[in-house]
Amino acid sequence: MTRAMATSPCRSITLFLILLWGSTILFLSSSAELQRFTHPAKSDGSLSLLAVGDWGRRGTYNQSQVAYQMGRIGEELDIDFVISVGDNFYESGLTGVNDTAFIESFSNIYTAKSLQKQWYSVLGNHDYRGNAVAQLDPVLQILDNRWLCMRSFMVDAEFAHFFFVDTTPFVEKYWTHPKDNHYDWREVAPREEYIKGVLEDLDSALKESMATWKIVIGHHTIRSVSDHGDTIELVNLLLPVLKAYGVDLYINGHDHCLEHIRSTDSPIQFLTSGGGSKAWRGIFTPTTEKLQFFHDGQGFISLHLTKTDAEVVFYDVFGSILHRWNMNKLLHSFM
Repeated sequence: MTRAMATSPCRSITLFLILLWGSTILFLSSSAELQRFTHPAKSDGSLSLLAVGDWGRRGTYNQSQVAYQMGRIGEELDIDFVISVGDNFYESGLTGVNDTAFIESFSNIYTAKSLQKQWYSVLGNHDYRGNAVAQLDPVLQILDNRWLCMRSFMVDAEFAHFFFVDTTPFVEKYWTHPKDNHYDWREVAPREEYIKGVLEDLDSALKESMATWKIVIGHHTIRSVSDHGDTIELVNLLLPVLKAYGVDLYINGHDHCLEHIRSTDSPIQFLTSGGGSKAWRGIFTPTTEKLQFFHDGQGFISLHLTKTDAEVVFYDVFGSILHRWNMNKLLHSFM
C-alpha cells in the first residue's frame, strides 16, 4: 500500500530529530510545529478517501456492517487513505499498547482489501479517558502498519492539505467537571498553553498552504444539530482561524450521526461523520446555519478531489447514498 512519508515541518528549522515510526520516517522539529506527512495523489490527478468516526466497539452496534460497506465503497472509489475523526476505542480508549481492543476493534474489523491503506487518526474525548499516549505510540504500527495517530499534524496531498487538530483539550468541562471520568492530560497540561500552541501552529500551517483545498479535521463539532450541538470553545477559538484562511471543509465526529451544515458567513462546509457504530440518539436542535442534510444513524462519508472539483457523499449502514454535495473551484458549489 502507499505509505505516507513525513517531511519537514511547515516552517524552516535548524534542528530536527529523525525517528522511525513503523515503516515511516518522521522528521520531528525541535519546536512544536505541525508534523507534515506527504501522501501523493494518484497519477490521474485525483484523490479519494473515506472518513469515519466514533467506531471502536469490537464490531458491535453495527460497526462491522459499517466497516463492510466502507470496504465496498472503498474498492469502488479506489481510495488513497482513510481518516478517523476520533473516539477510536470505547468506552475509555486503550489501557495501553497491549490492550486487545486495538486488534478487536480495528484490525479485525476493517479487513477489506480496499481499507488496507494508511489510516490518519485523531483522538476523541473517549480516547482521552484511557491511556491517550498509547494510541500515539509507534508500537501500534508493529501490530497494524495502517495505524497513524497523532495529536495535531497535517497531510500534504499535493493540491489538498489536511490539517488534523486535537480538539478535546479545548473543551473546558473535561477539565473542570469531568464527572466520573479521568482524562489523560499527559503532554497536554496546562490547558491554556497547549491550546495557544495548537492554534499558533495551525495558523502558521494554513498561512503557508498554497493548496487548492484546505480541509481541517477534528473530533468535536463546530456546528451540529444533534446531541452535542455546537462546541462553543471551537466556535470562539478555532472557527476564526478557519475563516481567516479560507478553509473549505471541517470534518468531525463526536455526534453519532451524519450531517452537512453550510456556514452562513464563510465558504466552510461542516461535515459530521460520527456514525461508525452506536447511533440513533433521537435528538435534533435547530441551527442558525444552513442545514443541508442530517441523518440520525450510522454511516460514513467519502471525499473525491481533483485540482478543481470536490465531491462529498454520505452513505448509511447499508451503503446507500443519502446525500451528495459537489463543488467546483472555477464555478460554485451546488447540490
